[in-house]
Amino acid sequence: MPRKSVKSTIGNPFSELSVVDSTNIYAMEQLQANLAVHGAAYFANEQTAGKGQRGKQWEAGKGENILLSVVLNTQFLMISQQFHLTVMVALACFDFLAQYIPDELSIKWPNDLYWRDRKTAGILIETSVFGDKWPWAVVGIGINVNQTHFSSLANKAVSIKQITGKSQDPIQLAKELCHFLELRYQQLKANGFAQLLSLYRQHLYKKNSTVRLKRNNIVGDYTIQSVTENGDLLVTAGIELQFAHGSVEWV
Repeated sequence: MPRKSVKSTIGNPFSELSVVDSTNIYAMEQLQANLAVHGAAYFANEQTAGKGQRGKQWEAGKGENILLSVVLNTQFLMISQQFHLTVMVALACFDFLAQYIPDELSIKWPNDLYWRDRKTAGILIETSVFGDKWPWAVVGIGINVNQTHFSSLANKAVSIKQITGKSQDPIQLAKELCHFLELRYQQLKANGFAQLLSLYRQHLYKKNSTVRLKRNNIVGDYTIQSVTENGDLLVTAGIELQFAHGSVEWV
């Protein structure tokens, strides 16, 4: 199957997998084997080695959550614009979650979705780069839907069911999420990054609040201000500072 087409929409085709090591690994393998078109979505009921940010494992109960990876054509973006895709995906997840969680949602820099102070969704974007070209990305999204027990993240994670008291169909929700991804993807393609970034900043977790961040193994108090166009976090601590992704950790 050729992978040149960009006519398909995100979520078409939609593949449901019983169990995989990681949907991102599976999607990347399909891409490398020339078996994935733009928009292809891979949903898993179970992951044996789910991937999170900074090499962490993503905890998810079998059949309880959204475990989804989509293949996106990114040839309209430059390699230096990878944060543009992060913003787009984060906002699409925010749009989706806002249907079920009416308030207190935010985007934790760079790409987690929070309800109050607990994580409800995470994003992991892996790129396929050739020289100075960036033709493809695999976007992995994990959203806590029906899970009510988190063994290692008891006080840090939260699901839609825990917030609303209602169970949902993870597969149906994953297809809805694809719709929101398509809307924001088309906006990004239409040179809409400035508006997307403005919304991202508006929904920024702990904006204008003081938080604890670890930098070079030193923990300090910083006030969250904003995010730059290339994805650096702007904070103040007496003076204004700018942190690149990966240079600091939330404490």
